[in-house]
Amino acid sequence: MESYLPVLYAILALGGLGIVFGLLLGVADKKFSVEMDERVSAVRSAVAGANCGACGYAGCDGYAEAVVRGEAKTNACTPGGEKTANAIAAIMCVSADVMEPMVARVRCQGNCENVTLRYDYDGIPSCRAASGISGGPTACEFGCVGLGDCVSRCPFHAISMQNGVAVIDGDICTGCGICVAACPRGIIQMMPLDQTIVVMCRNEAIGRIARLQCKTACVGCKRCEKQCPSDSIHVVKGVALIDEKTCTRCGACILACPMHCIVNFYEHDLTGEAAATAQAELLDMEAE
Repeated sequence: MESYLPVLYAILALGGLGIVFGLLLGVADKKFSVEMDERVSAVRSAVAGANCGACGYAGCDGYAEAVVRGEAKTNACTPGGEKTANAIAAIMCVSADVMEPMVARVRCQGNCENVTLRYDYDGIPSCRAASGISGGPTACEFGCVGLGDCVSRCPFHAISMQNGVAVIDGDICTGCGICVAACPRGIIQMMPLDQTIVVMCRNEAIGRIARLQCKTACVGCKRCEKQCPSDSIHVVKGVALIDEKTCTRCGACILACPMHCIVNFYEHDLTGEAAATAQAELLDMEAE
């Protein structure tokens, strides 16, 4: 029996130490604990939960804490949209910040049929890597490289590669802007959702060069300028730009463009009677 006493004493000693340290940790936890504002968890539950970082913070938790500290606006969660902004404003007992719906647009139509290739690229499947080799495989240094950096970065799977050019599904896009930062050419641009008429080109080369590089490149002919009744489109650095604040969406520039590089995204969503009405208006305008 005596041979077991040292073992028993050791067990009792360790057990006693465990109890003492447990009590000390419990007291320290109570004394030094930091109370969590209940609004943080409420805001965290209200956001989209994508952890995309579009708000500018390290995930949804970081954004929720910033909102409660008064450092972030209620409408910074673009994937959540207006519904999330209103919910956060209600939690914080403030007025919701005005949120203008945004969408990303790829300002390029340089697909395999339209753009001229300078060489066959067989390297790392990355737009950024390809752009670093003699300016990229396509003749147009302003257009889509077509290797899908934006596709892999989009957390909402709103972008796909179609015939060598990135295409964004406006119905899925949340306007987070992550693809804008991913594109090495800067051809993806955030625009108000109601900015439906877009110049789908950024080629700043002179007309004859731009025409050789891509069949749908803007050649800076200024025909769109002359036909615009609201003076909303002007050629700047060789490429047409539309002022969405004054644009009336009349479609005159679309009909005037010989390169077909101006697109009306609104028409893509029209069906039935609305589509027929829009088409009739364009035909009337063309006849005049």
